[in-house]
Amino acid sequence: MYRLDHPIIIALIAGLSIPVYGQQPIIYPAKDQSPQQQQKDEGECYAWAKQNTGVDPAAVGQAAASQPAPTGPQGERARGAVRGAAGGAAIGAIAGDAGQGAAIGAVAGTMAGGARKRRRAEAEQAQTQQVQAQSQQALATYNRAFTACLEGRGYTIK
Repeated sequence: MYRLDHPIIIALIAGLSIPVYGQQPIIYPAKDQSPQQQQKDEGECYAWAKQNTGVDPAAVGQAAASQPAPTGPQGERARGAVRGAAGGAAIGAIAGDAGQGAAIGAVAGTMAGGARKRRRAEAEQAQTQQVQAQSQQALATYNRAFTACLEGRGYTIK
């Protein structure tokens, strides 16, 4: 049975920050730039790329890591069982056996509650994947601009 609990959701969201920092390019000073010059150039290119793309990689990383975990309703199966039992008891009373109707209704309600919980979990997972894809696309755009700036200043970027 597929189950998506909150610790898993939290781990997925926390994992979004890994690609953010894992995509940082490696910069080599191809024209013997000093470490101070490289730091200055990187800072200027960071600002230039941020301004021209509208993407701040630090903000993207923080937004992805701080996205609240979807909470979703708890106890779907229990509520489904209660609703099913109530409905089954009502139908069973009409048919002459409220107890048996309640038992059958509780089982059906439990299954329906589980199905609702799975649908919500799948929707939350799709939303998490969408946020991750948007973050990666924004960072790729920023990295292209950052790389172009540094290459223009004589650095090799990989």
